Amino acid sequence: KMLVIHGLAVALALTVLPGGSRALRPGDCEVCVSFLGKFYQDLNDRGVTFSPSNIENELMKFCNDAKGKENRLCYYIGATSDAATKIINEVSKPLSHHIPVEKICEKLKKKDSQICELKYDKQIDLSTVDLKKLRVKELKKILDDWGEMCKGCAEKSDYIRKINELMPKYAPKAASSRTDL
Repeated sequence: KMLVIHGLAVALALTVLPGGSRALRPGDCEVCVSFLGKFYQDLNDRGVTFSPSNIENELMKFCNDAKGKENRLCYYIGATSDAATKIINEVSKPLSHHIPVEKICEKLKKKDSQICELKYDKQIDLSTVDLKKLRVKELKKILDDWGEMCKGCAEKSDYIRKINELMPKYAPKAASSRTDL
């Protein structure tokens, strides 16, 4: 009886666990595909020689300017100075043969699933969004993206006031198209 239960558990695990060989679906690995796509285009535009060592050096430079999720991707593939692992050759080698970035990201996903779990933060359209309906975390993120802080803010209304106050400076188009001010 125990053997049957064990067999069922294994069968269930195999059906529940995602298959590693499946092709990327739209939206999968969005940071990887987008970032490596921009990187590839940049190399092409500048006429860089597509050798693995060249690509590796260029990727390290390209990653120096990367922020947020793109910097996290660089860390995962080992293209930052503080990276723990070095799988940068999994990018440079295939890229030197002009393999599509989707295929490269698909292969990276098998090495480190975190790479494809990276998603860009959704952008908030400040010209149309109802600030009162946003969470305090999202309001803080708007201010953080602007490099601002809300010292002494305790209530949601304090953050909204601060955003409305700074919007003409950081998002003038959004500020001028808002009607609730």
